[in-house]
Amino acid sequence: MIKNQHVYAVLLAGGGGTRLWPKSRNKHPKQFLKLTGTETMIQQTAARLAKLLPPERIIVVTNKLYQKDICEQLPEVPEENIIAEPQKKDTAIAMLVGALYAKAKDPKAVVMNVASDHILTDEQEYFRVMKAAVKVAADENYLVTIGITPTFPHTGFGYIKAGEDLKKINHRLSLFKVNSFTEKPNRPTALGYISTGKYFWNANMYVWSAASISKAFEKHMPEMYKLAKDLYKKNPKEFHQALPAIYNQVEKMSVDYAISEKANNLVLIPGDFGWDDVGSWKVVYNLGKKDINGNVIIGDTDEVNAVVINSQKNLIHANKRLVALLGVNDMVVVDTDEIVLIAPKDRSQEVKKIVNRLKEEKKDEYI
Repeated sequence: MIKNQHVYAVLLAGGGGTRLWPKSRNKHPKQFLKLTGTETMIQQTAARLAKLLPPERIIVVTNKLYQKDICEQLPEVPEENIIAEPQKKDTAIAMLVGALYAKAKDPKAVVMNVASDHILTDEQEYFRVMKAAVKVAADENYLVTIGITPTFPHTGFGYIKAGEDLKKINHRLSLFKVNSFTEKPNRPTALGYISTGKYFWNANMYVWSAASISKAFEKHMPEMYKLAKDLYKKNPKEFHQALPAIYNQVEKMSVDYAISEKANNLVLIPGDFGWDDVGSWKVVYNLGKKDINGNVIIGDTDEVNAVVINSQKNLIHANKRLVALLGVNDMVVVDTDEIVLIAPKDRSQEVKKIVNRLKEEKKDEYI
């Protein structure tokens, strides 16, 4: 557990996750799915946070569409701590609202912003890094980002360039000044970044005091801050009632664009704890338990109805119907009540093209 009693977690759970279509859809996105174990992704994340904080200091920021899912899947989190956004307006307002809610609970609040749909394989290292980030955010006027140590030239992530090495934390972890942010690069550029040893994947993983991030919004996003600033003065009921009027007026914007790219007090701690955002079915395959033929077979229940003959290295996600494969290799087969997806595993990142086509054809019931 984190000893600092002023620390809160803001669990961000409002995303859509269309890259894992057709299981992840607007009405039931990937954070509520069982993709990497017997628990849903948000349940795995909350269980990890529970080893650091009591549930009354976990705040969930989600969309009003998913409020019921949150209550059902995270019954240990107080219902008043579930902030239901009336509209999807991206991460800037979500993180500001989360910080102001924590500030309403505790003026000295330090906030860990955590995605609900990411996984990591080295939990103890994650705890060490987060505790170090909390210490920096609590002791100094820094906004802390956790930069993920890259393992290959990923073109689907943004990159953060580390600048001056400021100091060591607990004689082990380095604290760097942030030099710059770069959006998703092409492969040659990403290779060049990695070769320098100065670039880290941007996981949108931030730790800051409620006071410091409030000052950052006041300076860099004054209109957004003006709309939301009085929230911390309200009790929980008043807080929730005030959100529709704010979201009707606030600009849709990512926290990177609103704050991170502008703030001069942003620092970075490298994180090397087996992180992944589970951004495609190929990643689900890579993380899954493989049978003797390299197939990963998962489903909505513990007993998956599948028959696989002379087929290797496939991902099968079954629902209720029997799924049968014969002489098929390196494919993704995902079955739902309404949709069947069949795609080469190495092209699973392109699933979003199907979603875009459905949007063009106004087949919203499948999105």
